[in-house]
Amino acid sequence: MPTVSEASSGGTFPPMARPFAAAGALFFDDQQRVLLVEPSYKPGWDIPGGFVEPGESPYAACVREVEEELGITPPIGELLAVDWAPRPHDGWLEGEMLLFVFDGGRLTDDWRERIQLDMDELVNFAFVPIDEVGALLPPLHARRVTAAARLRGTSRRAGYLEYGAERPASTDGAVTSRAR
Repeated sequence: MPTVSEASSGGTFPPMARPFAAAGALFFDDQQRVLLVEPSYKPGWDIPGGFVEPGESPYAACVREVEEELGITPPIGELLAVDWAPRPHDGWLEGEMLLFVFDGGRLTDDWRERIQLDMDELVNFAFVPIDEVGALLPPLHARRVTAAARLRGTSRRAGYLEYGAERPASTDGAVTSRAR
């Protein structure tokens, strides 16, 4: 098996994916509505988060992006889901992506009152019932947010998604349990 030094001295690696990585958090209010944000740099809504920078972990990126976008540093909890989702050829960003969704938990009144949007990145935010996120998010994002929110309420530590759908797929809409 070639090492990095062997490859840099003339050996070659087999083709491999080089996905972009992004991380975000699901925050909820007292009514279990999820926090969505409206970016200034692209159409539609999203969850707080953004791209992972070189040398940065997905968790650290999530914490950094939440602070940059919302102006707050609430505790970020466990990983809820990882979603593999190639980007469509839309002229903005093309290629494979790995998206990490963490549990931001319930934002208390104190945290919600301290939100200060970075107006260079976000123009609005709203808490939306989970069954209504499809009206604001593109279909892929809506599937990802809905699946991650559903996983939040289970004993499962994290879920794997492809295009926002749980894998392996469950047949009854419930989270598929792992074989032991």
